[in-house]
Amino acid sequence: MDLYQLPQFKGPNFKFPNFLKNKSFWLILLVIFLSSSFGFLAGMVSGSFFYFEIKDYLSEFDIELPEVQQIIEKEYVSQSTQEELVIKAVKNNDPAVVSVIATKDVPVFEQQFYNPFEDFDQFFNDPFQLQIPQYEQQGTEKQEVSGGTGFLVSEDGMVLTNKHVVLDEEADYTVFTNEGKNYPAEVLARDPFQDLAILKINQEDSSAEKFKIVKLGDSGALQMGQTVIAIGNALGEFRNTVSVGTVSGLGRTITASGGGIVETIEDVIQTDAAINRGNSGGPLLNLKGEVVGINTAMVQGAQSIGFAISINKAKRDIEQVKQQGKIVYPFLGIRYVLITEKIKEEEGLGVDYGILILGGESGKLAVVPGSAAEKAGLQERDIILEFNGQKITLENSLVKLIQKYSPGEKVVLKILRQDQEKIISVVLGEKSN
Repeated sequence: MDLYQLPQFKGPNFKFPNFLKNKSFWLILLVIFLSSSFGFLAGMVSGSFFYFEIKDYLSEFDIELPEVQQIIEKEYVSQSTQEELVIKAVKNNDPAVVSVIATKDVPVFEQQFYNPFEDFDQFFNDPFQLQIPQYEQQGTEKQEVSGGTGFLVSEDGMVLTNKHVVLDEEADYTVFTNEGKNYPAEVLARDPFQDLAILKINQEDSSAEKFKIVKLGDSGALQMGQTVIAIGNALGEFRNTVSVGTVSGLGRTITASGGGIVETIEDVIQTDAAINRGNSGGPLLNLKGEVVGINTAMVQGAQSIGFAISINKAKRDIEQVKQQGKIVYPFLGIRYVLITEKIKEEEGLGVDYGILILGGESGKLAVVPGSAAEKAGLQERDIILEFNGQKITLENSLVKLIQKYSPGEKVVLKILRQDQEKIISVVLGEKSN
């Protein structure tokens, strides 16, 4: 027989086994079942009692028992979960992201034609007359000259954006919300050292409803590989476009150009989230929906390399504008070059760190007249080695060090002048927008 065969029951001829008719068998089975059930319940009750007794006892010694329900896998985020977080972050912040449009009175020219040889042609009765086009101004009309992105940081209408978005002081600025509403806005302050600016929406109705604002995060907690979300007015046309990527670099230093200015920006966030023209000034979010950066630049010709200014730097600007109505920085008043091995060799210096005070092209002075540096006696070709006891290096630049202080504070500089070290005290000046 190849397969097991089950017994077949054949109608009324089937008989139950004798042991199934025995009452003792069923009684024993019932006792076993009840014993198991009561044993299980007793184990649960005694275990819970024992756990809470031990917990109360150990609490006197500041010892905590682990809660099983709190053990959650935090490192792994499923694809569906990440997608939900992105959608939630965008949904919560989208109403606070705005488009910033600059308009300006632009001359209007009309094309006309004239014949410089009109008198000559009439004299000779020449049927072939020369017609040369010329353009004459026929007044002006307001036209859109640039556009960017910003986001609301106060319920009364303060908008944070890039400085290069609102650089033109002669332009008028309008803020467009995602709901299709538009408001005139004025520039409250432009950061003198960073690509940041703050606008204020002007509302005719003082009792207008409050604006929805973003939540500011901590850019100092960012890590390489962390997921980030960029929102912006892509190409100046596609409002509130969303792109997702990762933090691909931290603490970068870049030299950005645009709008007729060239600016070196330190300690920026590098991301592969697509940042296109028009995205400037938009928020860079983490998966919690917090703003961790302000999208500011992209690399032309590269594959998804963009940069954002850390939100921790912008927090200072926001608070200063709220309290003082302007952005203020401590100011030393020198032009300089950071000393590297190359600069050391080119200038014949005896040190490979610090900064060399040096004049610029077209006769630009090394020391600004009337500045804190001039009052302290600093001179061209002095080398500043330390700022208040800290070495000045590529990683620890003068910009980073000086921003820790306020105008009016006294600092100590260690300088090298003609191969001799000197200690100089400086009372920092003020630089504002």
